[in-house]
Amino acid sequence: MKKYTIIYLLFSGLFLSSCTDVIEVDVPEVTPKLVIEASIDWEKETLGNNQTIKLSTTKPYFESTDNNTAVIGAIVKVINNTDGAEFIFVDQNNGNYTTSNFVPILNQSYTLDIMYNGENYQASETLISVVDINEVYQSIEDGFDDEVLEINVSFDDPVDEENFYLMKFKEQGDLLPELFDISDEFTNGNEMTIFYEKQEDEDINQEEFSAGDVVAVSFHGISEQYFNYIRLLIELSANDGDPFSSIPVALQGNCINLTNSENEAYGYFRLTQVVNQTYIFE
Repeated sequence: MKKYTIIYLLFSGLFLSSCTDVIEVDVPEVTPKLVIEASIDWEKETLGNNQTIKLSTTKPYFESTDNNTAVIGAIVKVINNTDGAEFIFVDQNNGNYTTSNFVPILNQSYTLDIMYNGENYQASETLISVVDINEVYQSIEDGFDDEVLEINVSFDDPVDEENFYLMKFKEQGDLLPELFDISDEFTNGNEMTIFYEKQEDEDINQEEFSAGDVVAVSFHGISEQYFNYIRLLIELSANDGDPFSSIPVALQGNCINLTNSENEAYGYFRLTQVVNQTYIFE
C-alpha cells in the first residue's frame, strides 16, 4: 500500500498569508498487467512480411509518466492455424517485437502466443480482406456544417456479405487519429461514403480543415469480434469527461492468460488488410 501526500495551499490576497493542509491518501498497490498491441496490418499491394507487436505493462495512476513500462524478455510468435507455420517476433529490447517473414493469407486464422514472466498468453483471429477505395474527395455539403470542409471516402460494399470496417483519419501534426467503426447491416451491397469534418474548438486547440491540410486515410477490413471491441473503445473515448455518460467498463480484449486466468492482459490481437491513402485539401 503506497501513501501519497496531497498538499492544498490556500492564499489570501488581503493578508498575503497561506496555510497548508496535508492529507494522507492510501492508494492500493496493483500488480502491473501486460498490455498487448498486436495489430497485424497487411497493406494492399505489399508483401506484408514486416510486422511489429508492442508489449508494455500498466502502471499506477500517480506514478511518473517517465517510468519505462516496455516489456523485454518475452517470447512472441504468431502461428498459422492451418499448416502450423510459426513466425517468431524478435525482441528489440524496447518493447517492440518484430518479424520480417510473416506470410499473410486472407481468411486465414492465426494464433498469437506470448510467454512472459512464466505465464502463457494466447489469442486467435482471422485475417479479413478489405475492398478498394473508390474515391477520396473534399466537400462542404455532406457534413454537419455546410460552411466547413470535410473529407469523404467512398467504397463499394460487397453484395450478400456481412462486412465490418475500421476507417482512420489522421491529420498531419495530430497526436491521435479519428476512428470510425462501420457495419454494412443497413447498406449491404451499396456504395458507402464516410465523411470526417473538424469543428473549431479553442478548448482543445482544434481548427477546421483548410487548404493545404494533409490527412492520412487508413481503411481496414475487420472481424465482427474486433468490430464489437473497437466500437466500445470509441464509445468510451467519446464519453470521456461526460458526467451524464454511462459508467465506464473494463474493456477486455481477446488475449487470454492460459496460466493464470486472474491475471488477465489488456489489448487485442487483430489481423486486417488495409488500404492507405493521403489527401491534401485544396
